[in-house]
Amino acid sequence: MDPHSAQASSPLAMARTIWAHRALIWQMTTREVLGRYRGSFLGLAWSFFNPLLMLLVYTFVFTTVFHARWGGAGETGKANFAIVLFVGMIVYTIFSDSINRAPTLIVSNVSYVKRVVFPLEIMPVIGMGASLFHCFISLLVWLGAYLVLVGIPHPTALLLPLVILPFSLGILGVSWFLASLGVFMRDVAQTTGIITTALMFLAPVFYSVDNLPEGFKGIILANPSTFIIEQSRAVLVWGRMPDWFGLGIYAVVSLGIAWLGFWWFQKTRKGFADVL
Repeated sequence: MDPHSAQASSPLAMARTIWAHRALIWQMTTREVLGRYRGSFLGLAWSFFNPLLMLLVYTFVFTTVFHARWGGAGETGKANFAIVLFVGMIVYTIFSDSINRAPTLIVSNVSYVKRVVFPLEIMPVIGMGASLFHCFISLLVWLGAYLVLVGIPHPTALLLPLVILPFSLGILGVSWFLASLGVFMRDVAQTTGIITTALMFLAPVFYSVDNLPEGFKGIILANPSTFIIEQSRAVLVWGRMPDWFGLGIYAVVSLGIAWLGFWWFQKTRKGFADVL
């Protein structure tokens, strides 16, 4: 494969690439997940402990230090607050983990660019797969907490994959764009962490949208993760059906973003070898 040759960049080519390399994506995603904890004493068990410890810390800070209550209800206990908070954390972690790692995906795998015939376009897909794995582990932690503190989850919880899918598509498109941009502009990797941290506090992760002044709601609702966080809580915590119309629009927009990111990546990848 000539690294300087033009690569297919149509929406159909995007789908074909992911499907054709599905076995390689699975294999490398598994290696990515296991490699993150290789050499540590607890190994993969850290994927359970990390979200649990962060949940305990955030719950203590917001309920004990700041005396926060969800929706302003004084009777809302710490246990219920933790359950609602954790859903927001799980969803937003998919976004932050993928976006923060995207600018270094190509830079940290130079050998794939120069020495090996490798489908570089699947690198963001592998990163997304690793993020979704940790999301799944965090959901198991959430499920255990819900069973102990509340009871059996609502049947609507089974609809969560349909809520997360369009969100993942949009993130994948942004990851393709950032993976390419990170090759030519190394400062991108430094700025994404700042941006994702700021967006975390501009999303309803630690608070309810209903508690915000009317003048600020528009800013929070403009955050691309806000709608998915709210819909995830609707199906997991409140037992409500998702907003199908809103999800449909979100899916169309996310598909467009995914294709634009893929198109940008394919058009610029011919310059990777020259820069690296």
